[in-house]
Amino acid sequence: MKTDIQRGLVLRNEKCHEHYTTEFLYNLYSSEGKGIFDCRINVLGHLQQGGAPTPFDRNYGTKLGVKAVLWMSEKLQELYRKGRVFANSGDSACVIGLRKKVVAFSPVTELKKVTDFEHRLPQEQWWLNLRLMLKMLANYQISLTEYISGTMEHVTRRTLSIEKGF
Repeated sequence: MKTDIQRGLVLRNEKCHEHYTTEFLYNLYSSEGKGIFDCRINVLGHLQQGGAPTPFDRNYGTKLGVKAVLWMSEKLQELYRKGRVFANSGDSACVIGLRKKVVAFSPVTELKKVTDFEHRLPQEQWWLNLRLMLKMLANYQISLTEYISGTMEHVTRRTLSIEKGF
């Protein structure tokens, strides 16, 4: 830490040890690093709860706002007849957001079918298929055949070499 680069990162699981809590590690590093480095605590769950918007958030919000206004203008022109706007189709009420890396408009009638309103979540979570891999990374005792369907390709000495980059 006394070199030019004065950054470090400590990652810990909340279940790693009952005595080595996040606060304990913060206090330890803070007291030992006086004058050399300082510490901060970032709990990812807390970061995901919002707070002050970043420049990225503001920029992204502006882009979504522009797309929403353009969409509404197109809809108004499309549905305007004889001095009135007839917006009574299912796609006239939409929510803008990301769908598979693409900004898209989703009709509210479609979202109603796939939403769990009690828990305010989608009924199907894309990340649920990753649970077994997360257990493997956390060193749970699971079988690899549960995670990988079908036949497994066995690694042999001939297919594993440092020269070939594994």
